[in-house]
Amino acid sequence: MFLFAAIVFVFISAAYLFLQQPKFGRRPAGERLEKIKKSPNYRDGQFQNISFTPDLTDGANFFTVLKEFFFDRSKRSKPAATLPSKKMDLLNLSPDENILVWFGHSSYFMQLDGKTILVDPVLSGSASPIRFTTTSFKGSDVYAPADFPEIDYLFITHDHWDHLDYDTVIKLKPKIKKIITGLGTGEHLQRWGFKDDIIIEKDWNEFIDLENGFTINTTPGRHFSGRGMKRNHAIWMSFVLTTPTLKIFIGGDSGYDSHFKTIGDNFGPFDLAILECGQYNRYWKHIHMMPEEVVQAAIDLKTKTLLPVHWAKFALSLHAWDEPIKRVTAEAAKRNVPLVTAFIGEPVNLGNLLPAATDWWENID
Repeated sequence: MFLFAAIVFVFISAAYLFLQQPKFGRRPAGERLEKIKKSPNYRDGQFQNISFTPDLTDGANFFTVLKEFFFDRSKRSKPAATLPSKKMDLLNLSPDENILVWFGHSSYFMQLDGKTILVDPVLSGSASPIRFTTTSFKGSDVYAPADFPEIDYLFITHDHWDHLDYDTVIKLKPKIKKIITGLGTGEHLQRWGFKDDIIIEKDWNEFIDLENGFTINTTPGRHFSGRGMKRNHAIWMSFVLTTPTLKIFIGGDSGYDSHFKTIGDNFGPFDLAILECGQYNRYWKHIHMMPEEVVQAAIDLKTKTLLPVHWAKFALSLHAWDEPIKRVTAEAAKRNVPLVTAFIGEPVNLGNLLPAATDWWENID
């Protein structure tokens, strides 16, 4: 009995110490927590979705999901080959270029009307506190923090490991001028040494004037948050970015819901909507869209062009690595929604958005 108790004590102590690492961030406290408690989206001790959103559906439980991860995962959940990529010189871009460069999953860089913007950068090769458990696909890590110029605006949609990467943001810290994120996430950033005066932390349905013709409207998603044992102490976001020449929807992770139509009615049409299209499953269908729903969301948003992201870097679900883009492409063709599907590092000309000429993922095992 004594030996068993000792083993349990050691295990609990090790787990506690592991969770104290800086990369786990910190739960909101003090003035930030008091502000959170006043949010209309915060009830019963946590942020809430607009619609009821169960963690799992279709009769699934933790053991159902665990079983499928071990026994029913696609044999092609990761590509066997190295993904194609291109490495641009981002440090010496012409200031009049309006471009977007995608780095796989939900990480991308934009230069728009003279401003540099970076969204959810994960460039460390992993999307997990235990590095070997969620590693990036071969060929998807051609960019590193040293490859970036100064960043005028860093957007963090929510605090999950595949969107807020401690190693990446720490290395980018000297280059970041402003951070725009959801209420609660600033607590992590403060623990990591970011100054209060560069963090713009908002709830849903707020307005940010960045001056010089750049504005942000903060908008909802249908998802959840959390880096440790407890969820939903920070809010998950999407953003309407308006520049002097373009209007772009920056979608974080989200299940399908009526908020897309509301955003489209209030802020559309958009020149470009950037929407997640991967890591879905019928057991968690309310927090990640099925590919066909991604196309419907684009229609709801009244966007001229759709860029599907949240794929081609990490295997966080059970499907084949290229299933999301194949299903989105088929549905978009059926419903006449123009797609941009650049490969990793390929520049997208935001001044002249055209549908992709090739399906680069074809013939990659």
